[in-house]
Amino acid sequence: MAARAHSTLPVVVIGAGPIGLAAAAHLLERGLQPLILEAGPTAAADVRQWGHIRLFSPWQYNIDHAARRLLEPTGWSGPRPQALPFGRELVENYLDPLAAVPAIAQALRTNSRVTAVSRVGLDKTRTAARHEAPFLVRVDDPAGARDVHASAVIDASGTWQHPNPLGQSGLPATGEAGAQAFITGPLPDVAGAERERFAGKRVLVVGAGHSAANTLLALGRVAKAEPGTHIRWAVRGPGAAGRLYGGGDLDGLPARGALGEQLRMLVEEGTVELLSSFMITRLRAGASLTVEAHTMAGPRSLDVDVLVPSTGFRPGLEMLRELRLELDPAVEAPRALGPLIDPEFHSCGTVPAHGAEVLAHPERDFYLAGSKSYGRAPTFLLATGYEQVRSIAAALAGDHVDAANLQLSLPATGVCSATA
Repeated sequence: MAARAHSTLPVVVIGAGPIGLAAAAHLLERGLQPLILEAGPTAAADVRQWGHIRLFSPWQYNIDHAARRLLEPTGWSGPRPQALPFGRELVENYLDPLAAVPAIAQALRTNSRVTAVSRVGLDKTRTAARHEAPFLVRVDDPAGARDVHASAVIDASGTWQHPNPLGQSGLPATGEAGAQAFITGPLPDVAGAERERFAGKRVLVVGAGHSAANTLLALGRVAKAEPGTHIRWAVRGPGAAGRLYGGGDLDGLPARGALGEQLRMLVEEGTVELLSSFMITRLRAGASLTVEAHTMAGPRSLDVDVLVPSTGFRPGLEMLRELRLELDPAVEAPRALGPLIDPEFHSCGTVPAHGAEVLAHPERDFYLAGSKSYGRAPTFLLATGYEQVRSIAAALAGDHVDAANLQLSLPATGVCSATA
């Protein structure tokens, strides 16, 4: 195979979360030089925002193999494989030590937000010699805007900064922008640092994913200790709650199965009031927040003190506007990946291993990886992302045989099963 154009330039990795750092580790093993651009003040800045949440996947699925090989010569030893880490433990016991490994630390630039990716001298419409031109990555950092040239780009920036809106049909509800004083982040620390915001208040949690379940369980603990705490849980579909209850004891990840069972108990005992088929149409901010919705029984209005949006995330694609991408029209993942992860048919355990070939775009040597590669699908697991970047690094190094040699073992059954 011919060498990649401008192979002396670094491979830009956007994002220093678990997948971005793993990508850098694999690139280093392949003799390629990463440049990691992280918008936050530290590595794993987004993970720190949900550090109070316990993962339902144990450590054995949460540590990348190349990252482990970088860490072990420093004297680092991995946590017990079967233990379930909190987000803060993922940072403190794995991601912070990984970011401090000299080869990673030298390549990491924090407070460096990527605002655009293009090709040097070429906009999206120009085809001639396109693949020979290096990438142009525009970065905002404390010194101002600057342009970085790269031989390849791996966008592992995640979706945390781009939550889905609260309204119906994928659109913000009328008045949503003016109601932000009443709306929390996607995973607030309900029982910890932000407890006072919820204790004794009328709280509405919107969403039917594991983020909603974690928040509702924490609110349940607050409600039992703080009289007057009233918890409502709004889901858009009539069967959404049942799907979140999951597989119970049959779940391949026991912690995830237990999550659903505990949530079911909170609803059945009346600690949480479930509102099914609840489509928010308007938010009115006043002394409290009035939430208007369509339901199967007709229009409904309720007043709340705090609203927690657990409606999932979508990829931020604006900075990639000058690249030639092929995205699945439904979930906004790479076109070949979209049908494999569509949440109407798949959950995390039913997604096959996939790598550079499936993640490729017409824009050669550009890849989406990690949760951003899943677009709007909520079924991403860290282990899946680690295999993605292992394959991508092999492809960028010209080892297409190893890039195609995909290996991934995930627990299935329970909520990790296909549903038609």
